[in-house]
Amino acid sequence: MSLFFRRKKQSDAVTVPQHIAIIMDGNGRWAKRRGLPRTAGHSAGASTFKTIARYCNKIGVKYLTVYAFSTENWKRPKAEVDGIMNILRDYLLDTDSFKGENIRLHFIGDTSVLSDELKDLIAKSEQDSADATGLWVNIALNYGGRDEILHAVRAIARDACDGKVNIDSLTEQDISDAMFTAGMPDPDLIIRPGGEHRISNYLIWQSAYAEYWFTDRLWPDFKTDDIDAAIESYSHRDRRFGNAK
Repeated sequence: MSLFFRRKKQSDAVTVPQHIAIIMDGNGRWAKRRGLPRTAGHSAGASTFKTIARYCNKIGVKYLTVYAFSTENWKRPKAEVDGIMNILRDYLLDTDSFKGENIRLHFIGDTSVLSDELKDLIAKSEQDSADATGLWVNIALNYGGRDEILHAVRAIARDACDGKVNIDSLTEQDISDAMFTAGMPDPDLIIRPGGEHRISNYLIWQSAYAEYWFTDRLWPDFKTDDIDAAIESYSHRDRRFGNAK
């Protein structure tokens, strides 16, 4: 029995975040340590993602946002990029495995540069899961926090030029509404496996008051117990949002 369910059974206080975001880091290093190609690490990481998504749905998380491929990842060797896109393609072809689990899939980022096949598969996976009322999974693909803010600024500027927006009355909510995550709550907890302690251009606007949890465990080795440990840590934090208490 997981730590989460043991604590719940004992009536201990467990605060499940409404929105968890994860930087899925360490796939390449996981493969290197085993003498495998980096694509083997990405494949193992994709399997971990499925396990963690199902678990988050089970324990009542409402939103899960995962960093799958950044705008900077195009700088990696072409063979690795192609391998990641093939893994994504295989995953999208297998999204039927989520049917019946009440999980909704949504992609954030600039997907316009992807192949027509991937764009079609993304559209189909979003459409097929649109009626799900359980966990909402955002997959950040060709995503960068600065790129997202630039995208939002351009959209607002176009509306201002068309007379739809009064710049002097612009609010933070207006900017949030122009983000890829419009209509969703900001992440409560951001988890980064892999031993690094940086945000890597991830959800810059949305993470203003997010809690962070870091672990040295590489993403393919990440387990449901690690989610429990992150939630346990989160449950003991005092989120003041800038207010004195």
